[in-house]
Amino acid sequence: MNPLERYAPLVDDEDAFFAACDRPLPSVVRVNTIKTTVDRARSALDAENVGYEPTDWHPGILKLDERGPGTTWPYFHGWLHGQEEVSALPALALDPEPGEIVWDACAAPGSKTTQLADLMDDTGVLIGNDNNLGRLSALRHNAERLGVSNLVVTNQDARNYSLKPFGEDTDDSAAIDAFDKALVDAPCSCEGTIRKNPDALDRWTMNHVHSVAGIQKGILRRAVQATRPGGTVVYSTCTFAPEENEAVLDHVLGEEDCKLVPWDAPDNFETAPGVTEWEDEEYDPSVELAHRVYPHHNDTGGFFCAKLEVTA
Repeated sequence: MNPLERYAPLVDDEDAFFAACDRPLPSVVRVNTIKTTVDRARSALDAENVGYEPTDWHPGILKLDERGPGTTWPYFHGWLHGQEEVSALPALALDPEPGEIVWDACAAPGSKTTQLADLMDDTGVLIGNDNNLGRLSALRHNAERLGVSNLVVTNQDARNYSLKPFGEDTDDSAAIDAFDKALVDAPCSCEGTIRKNPDALDRWTMNHVHSVAGIQKGILRRAVQATRPGGTVVYSTCTFAPEENEAVLDHVLGEEDCKLVPWDAPDNFETAPGVTEWEDEEYDPSVELAHRVYPHHNDTGGFFCAKLEVTA
């Protein structure tokens, strides 16, 4: 059985959902306003005879007609970054302010991290962490190309992340007590990436779903613990599985001092609410405040995004 068939009861149009999952994903770029403006980036693409269509929900997200972003000089100069359209949502939901201290728990290869830096006007402190040392090279490369200077890169297991990562001898005056905001774009079963990774489900198993859900719970719990009271944590995945989405939120709501809060998806971008029941499980009613993104609604990949406030 196609694993996606288990989500048929959750979607409003089964035929459209499965048809969208079978289509290739559009090539999309994000304009990097650390180095340029949206108008200048568009003019550069026009000069290169690269066709594009601005999305109707974000002026800096452009759908290219054919060519990949890496073949253009605006890309090499850091004016553009290839980023799946729907993956721009978590940074917008987190809404970091210039000068804040922000933690990206699972940062590599850096699309969302560099978007956070852009929204922060490249000020404050942005800590990009990943437990995979090899993937951090991609994060560093992307940050350098895009001109990000407020980024600190760390290599830790986010489930037990230390705010003094350099050990007991770290100067206390330089230590961080808590983050203002944190993003957990968690490792997942990647079901929502089927349009760009057609083999994403070849080795899919329920055992893997349950296994990765345990990791997700640990990372999200640590993000809440490490964020100041009144601070914001955004949780996102690229999977449809409630076990990795609403169930993770439900678990952390019961373990940590936090609550889900509403946030508005961008105008002209369609989402569905989180589900409160799945198979034999019931979740905290507030998980409805999360946003589910199905491929047939906006011609994107699949996605899940939720916003939490730390209460104590």
